[in-house]
Amino acid sequence: MTATAAEKASVRGYWLTVVAGWVILGGIAWGYARLKGIPGAIGAPLAAAFLIEFPFYILPGFRGALARVADVRRDALAALMTVSALLPYLAYSVPTGEFSAQRLLLLAVIAAVVSSWYLRGRAGIHDALFLVMVAAIVLARVFHAIYLDPIPGLHVEYLGHVMLIRLAAVEVLVVRGGTDAEFRFWPRRMEWMAGAKWFAAALICAGAAYWALGLMNLRPKPLSVPLAIGTFFGMLWVLAISEEFFFRGLLQKWLGDWMRSGIAGLLIASVLFGAAHLAFGHVFPNWRFAIVAGIAGLCYGMAWRETRTVQASMVAHALLVTVWRVWMR
Repeated sequence: MTATAAEKASVRGYWLTVVAGWVILGGIAWGYARLKGIPGAIGAPLAAAFLIEFPFYILPGFRGALARVADVRRDALAALMTVSALLPYLAYSVPTGEFSAQRLLLLAVIAAVVSSWYLRGRAGIHDALFLVMVAAIVLARVFHAIYLDPIPGLHVEYLGHVMLIRLAAVEVLVVRGGTDAEFRFWPRRMEWMAGAKWFAAALICAGAAYWALGLMNLRPKPLSVPLAIGTFFGMLWVLAISEEFFFRGLLQKWLGDWMRSGIAGLLIASVLFGAAHLAFGHVFPNWRFAIVAGIAGLCYGMAWRETRTVQASMVAHALLVTVWRVWMR
C-alpha cells in the first residue's frame, strides 16, 4: 500500500469513526438524559457540544487526517484550532443561558496560546514550558470556572479538558513535530500484553501502598460488568491516552534525552506524575494519594520503556484505574 493509499484509508477510517461515534454518543446522551431526568432544553445543547468536539478530539489519532491538517499554513492552523475550541462552548452555553463574554475570552486566550506555542521555536526550554503551561491549566481547574453546569453534577468542564488534550496533541505532533509519541487510540497486540504485565505490577505495588497508607475503602457493591467495561474504555480513550501521551510519550522521553539517562527520566516523570495528584479528592495536599500515583507511574513508565509506545502505558493505566473505580469509593 502506498503512502497515498494509506493516507486515504486513514482519512476514510477517520470519517467512519466520526459517524459511528456520533451515533453511539448520541444514543448514550439520550439514554443518560432520560435516566437523570435532564430536560431537553439542556440535554440537547450539551449533547450537541460533545458531538461537535468529538471529530476534533479524535483527529490526532488518525495519521492520514492529521497529515491533511499538516498541509495548512501554521498561523492559519493556529487560528482554526482556536476557533474550533470555542464552538462546543458556544453550542452549549448560549441555549442554556450559561454564556459569558468574559469566559469566552478566557477560553479564546487559552486556546490561542496553546495552538500557537511552537510557531516561533522548539528548543528544550520551550518544550518544558509547554508542559508546565498545560499542567498549570489543568491543576488550576480553569475549566470549572468557564464551563458552568446548567444543572449541578453534569461536569461540563470535561468539554474543556478534551479540548485542551487535542489542541496540545495537534500542536506537538503537527507544529512542533519530531516526536515518536503517537496519539493512537487502539493498542497493538504487543502493547496490550506489555500493558497487562505492568498493570499486574502496578496492582501489586500501588495496591500495597494504597492499603498501607490507609486509603482502602471498598464499595458495598462493585460496579456491574457493563459499567466496568464502559469505565475501562472511557479511561483508555480519554484519561489514560492523554496523561500517558504527555507524561510518558513526551515528558519521560524528553527528560531522558536531556539528562542522557532513561532511568532518570523514568524516576523524575513518575515523581511529577505523583505530584500532579496532590489535588486529588477533597484534601490538599493529598500526599498519600500522590505517593500511590507516583508508584503507579513507575509501572506505567516501565510499560512505555518496554515498547517505547504510549499505548502500552495507557493500557496499564486504564486497567488500574478501572479496577480502582469498580472496587473502591
